[in-house]
Amino acid sequence: MKKYLAIFALAFIVTTAFVIPQQNERTEASEHPRIKKAIHEMEDAIDYMEKAPHDFGGHKADAIRDTKAAIKSLKLALEYRAKVDNKK
Repeated sequence: MKKYLAIFALAFIVTTAFVIPQQNERTEASEHPRIKKAIHEMEDAIDYMEKAPHDFGGHKADAIRDTKAAIKSLKLALEYRAKVDNKK
């Protein structure tokens, strides 16, 4: 019985550790729709550039790299807000 209780407790902790932050990030994205939209638009632009047959005058690789960095920064900003708002 103790073994099953320990397994249940561990499963609960692991699930909580992954699900709650994701829910908070989704909540933050819904509270900041312009950021959510910007991320979506940049992901679409990356997809477009990656499939494009030309290199945009030699700027394609840099543009893709910089856009991915911008997406990462915006997601980190939402994660930060989720953590700060969760503490209140």
